[in-house]
Amino acid sequence: MIQHIKRLLGIGKPDPSRGNSIVVNVEKLERRVALLEDGVLEEYTVEREGDQNIVGGIFKGRVKNIEPGLKAMFVDIGLDKNAFLHFWDAIPAALDGGLEEIQREGSNRKKQQKKITSKDIPDIYPIGSEIVIQVSKGPIGTKGPRVTTNISLAGRYLVLMPFTEQFGISRKIEDPKERARLRKIVQNLSVPEGMGIIMRTIAQGTRARHFVRDLAMLLEQWDEIEARRANNQAPVCIFQEPGLIERTARDFLTDEIDQVMCDDAETTEMIRNIAGKISRRAKRRVHYMPSSAGQPIFERIHIQKQIDEAFSRQVWLPCGGYIVIDETEALIAIDVNTGRNRGSKDVDKMILETNVEAAVEVARQLRLRNIGGLVVIDLIDMRHRKDQQTVYKAIKDRLKKDKAKTQVLQISPIGLMEMTRQRLNESLRDSMYEPCPYCQGRARVKTPMTMSVEIQRRLNTVIQKHHDTVGDIIVIVNSDVLNRFKSEDAKLLHELERSHSGRLIFRSDPTLNRERFAIVDATTEKTIDQG
Repeated sequence: MIQHIKRLLGIGKPDPSRGNSIVVNVEKLERRVALLEDGVLEEYTVEREGDQNIVGGIFKGRVKNIEPGLKAMFVDIGLDKNAFLHFWDAIPAALDGGLEEIQREGSNRKKQQKKITSKDIPDIYPIGSEIVIQVSKGPIGTKGPRVTTNISLAGRYLVLMPFTEQFGISRKIEDPKERARLRKIVQNLSVPEGMGIIMRTIAQGTRARHFVRDLAMLLEQWDEIEARRANNQAPVCIFQEPGLIERTARDFLTDEIDQVMCDDAETTEMIRNIAGKISRRAKRRVHYMPSSAGQPIFERIHIQKQIDEAFSRQVWLPCGGYIVIDETEALIAIDVNTGRNRGSKDVDKMILETNVEAAVEVARQLRLRNIGGLVVIDLIDMRHRKDQQTVYKAIKDRLKKDKAKTQVLQISPIGLMEMTRQRLNESLRDSMYEPCPYCQGRARVKTPMTMSVEIQRRLNTVIQKHHDTVGDIIVIVNSDVLNRFKSEDAKLLHELERSHSGRLIFRSDPTLNRERFAIVDATTEKTIDQG
């Protein structure tokens, strides 16, 4: 009982295996944040020295060209790639479907005399004109950032929309009494004419004075942005989202978080200062945990192993089944397999158990790996419709924790579940890995037999082309290919040598990639051909 009270008050030694925890690791080149639920890694974010996080950033840009066929324009915002602005993102936004619009008392909003449509955009923003936009999606692969003219500034409890007179409350706040209380607070806030606000989910249970303070800070921030906009020529960044640590404290340090652990004293103090603006209880939940005996904090509380597993193609489930995750250019393909789960005599029950666990794990892996776009899950076939509904409900319930927008379709007749997940940045894999220089990202290398066939073909060409000018020939190959030459293909190579006036000398180079080889003139030591 005493320990329970201590945990509620934020007193005592933090225990990452219980409740919800945030763990922060700070190093010279990298800052890492992990979100744990009862010791299980749910979200993982990395920020490296020199990284430029532009999502949420506000720019004063210049329209470079307009593509009527794409219904889009490209805007120079000072980066290597021009930003993509769809005509629909340049129109004052309709209210978000995840919000409830509130008509403020005494509001005298005037209806626009002429409704703006996508056809009007090229006239409103001709080539060369300046435009203020916000990055809604970072550059991914070869694509530049996606932007919108619907600017929003996120505070702790409120989101300020300087160009849109919308007032709303997040639909994730479901209690009718709480919604009524927040609606009354919204109507009493002093929001300047022409601006709107949204109450975030975290606003639930918050006193009115916190909203007043949050709004004042957002308006002050917007005044600074307007000043930078007026005093600088395009293209220029006039607002940038705070760094990883500050964003974490702003967005995640809620009543649902039981403790925050950080291994850097200066960063711990910064988080405490941010938490202190929220409440004394929040500040008490922030703990400094320096590295012990050279053991980093992520290894000390068993996070590193879970991070390493995030890059594995195959993920095991508690029941003995497993899922296989493949990230492709077009979509994310996830296959579900029963694996070792063969203990139950009831096959339908075993399949349902595997699919439910897979659905829960898929939702977790999407957050953990930060992957999105189109996701297709190949479930194990289920005969009963009620079993399909159970799996569908399992993933829907789990996705409620996901801050990214998701949409899930019912399971198709052939056992596929399709869903989309909002993708704002590159996935964890793409941000930390690059394509292999040997296989060029195929994740496959040619077999020794394939290389033997190709090299023999090239040797035939060389022998015919240089029959009168080249004597002995040296062939340098990977050791795996040489073993193939010495065994299965020895007879074929002897026949090939007989068709040539000189000798064929084979050598191995263990440092040579299997798909590489060199055909060299033994006399001049010049390379005749190579692959």
